[in-house]
Amino acid sequence: MRSTSWERVVREEFVDPEIRTDEEVDSVEDGGLRPRTLDEFVGQRELKEHLNIVLEAARRRGQAADHLLLAGPPGLGKTTMASIVAAEMGAHIHVTSGPALERAGDLAAILTKLEPNDVLFIDEIHRLSRSVEEILYPAMEDFQIDIVVGKGPSASSIRLTLPRFTLIGATTRTGMITGPLRDRFGLVARLDFYDDEELQLIVCRAASILHVDIDQQGAGEIARRSRGTPRIANRLLRRVRDFAEVRKDGTISQQTANEALVVFGVDILGLDKVDRAVLGALCQQFNGGPVGLSTLAISVSEQTETIEDVYEPFLIQQGLIARTPRGRVAMPAAWDHLGLPRPEIDPQLFS
Repeated sequence: MRSTSWERVVREEFVDPEIRTDEEVDSVEDGGLRPRTLDEFVGQRELKEHLNIVLEAARRRGQAADHLLLAGPPGLGKTTMASIVAAEMGAHIHVTSGPALERAGDLAAILTKLEPNDVLFIDEIHRLSRSVEEILYPAMEDFQIDIVVGKGPSASSIRLTLPRFTLIGATTRTGMITGPLRDRFGLVARLDFYDDEELQLIVCRAASILHVDIDQQGAGEIARRSRGTPRIANRLLRRVRDFAEVRKDGTISQQTANEALVVFGVDILGLDKVDRAVLGALCQQFNGGPVGLSTLAISVSEQTETIEDVYEPFLIQQGLIARTPRGRVAMPAAWDHLGLPRPEIDPQLFS
């Protein structure tokens, strides 16, 4: 069945990268909460130092920056950092994602539209299909792509030369990226979780942009419950702002922040309702474990992938649960946090 012109237009709109100007970024990114320069970016000191060197060297040579791979958990600033790299280089940024590039032709269409020194940002790059990934290899190394025209015996290959560009990939799962693709990036960097002082600065900066009256103690209270993630800090700030405007005088103090976060179900460790449900099921229903992941997921009415990828990492980092060969086990800190008496832990669970 022949596709209509309307279908082709819709598909092009989904596949084509989006070129954003500074004004468009402001309107899209929650009123400009994202930093736009390396100096405005809080935290990630080592990564910022590396980028300063790489970008300054590229500017002095008058060339596009080397390809970058940014890895780390969601919400730490990978997309923001890609936009900053484009801004620092004075280049346009084209934004797409791994799942959106279904066919090799989708990526080829984007690559052929790039201008010299442009930045191509691919989010969730670990989800690229193998056929699309094969197109990236010569594009990253030689800035050329081979396009096959026709089918069968009459098919021919055409080599197209691309302008020099910078590819920035973002991933939450570095291990799922194939070795040949990972080795073609000039700089592979991992974004770490933020400490409370850095998150407090981020909360204060966001509050000034949103015109929210907040003191240092209130910002610190929000920062301590943000799980080391700026995205969560900004989200909690908006909810505390709503609470302060409706229930209080609009000013966010430590007491106001504490009351607001209690209302929205965020405790002193930053655990939400599902986190506490996982701990409660592990400690109360299964007596601390060990319990299998699928059984634990069913007990809290969540998918196993959601428990494993979204909730477990933070609980493990906080020392609340542990993964053992026999299943998940509640650590002493989990019992203390829930206010339950500690049982004795069998040392054989970890063998």
